[in-house]
Amino acid sequence: MKNSLDVRQGMNKAKVAAIPLVNPVMVVIKATLLSALVAFIWALSTSLVLANGDEIIGSWLTPDDKAVVEIYQQDGEYFGKFVSLKEPLYPAGDKSGLDGQAKVDRNNPDATQHTQPIIGLVMLNGMEYAGQKKGKHQWQGGTIYDPGNGKAYKCTIKLNADGTLDLRGYIGISLFGRSQTWRPNL
Repeated sequence: MKNSLDVRQGMNKAKVAAIPLVNPVMVVIKATLLSALVAFIWALSTSLVLANGDEIIGSWLTPDDKAVVEIYQQDGEYFGKFVSLKEPLYPAGDKSGLDGQAKVDRNNPDATQHTQPIIGLVMLNGMEYAGQKKGKHQWQGGTIYDPGNGKAYKCTIKLNADGTLDLRGYIGISLFGRSQTWRPNL
């Protein structure tokens, strides 16, 4: 009987010896290194997305050089405002009687905005960087306002390889809309 007890005790010792000892210091070091690695990868990927999204920040000429729009970033979204117009004043004999005065947002459906000058008017709102598709950086989710008719449209923007922007304003789906190409204002 003593022999079988010795064998069982020997087996229990073998089981205890097979369980590896955990070093709490190594667990903390591994967890810290893993957390630092995850934080580094997240920071790197976030900065790359922001850097790519920021490629549209700057001054842009609209078609026929009618206006210069300054695109800027605020709280992770992109906005654009008119900073100059080719013809900033109403011409002589204007039917509204505003001859020689600075152009205003007189077609806005909100009558309180009819005296808002076009220069300084934010016309591109809430665009978000959507990443790259087919090799082009894209922004979406915002609107573009046309002071010529007082309407706002959903908008997408694509950055072309030649440095120009393709903007598409549309109602409902992109199929029903109008496109413009803006050039950098160098």
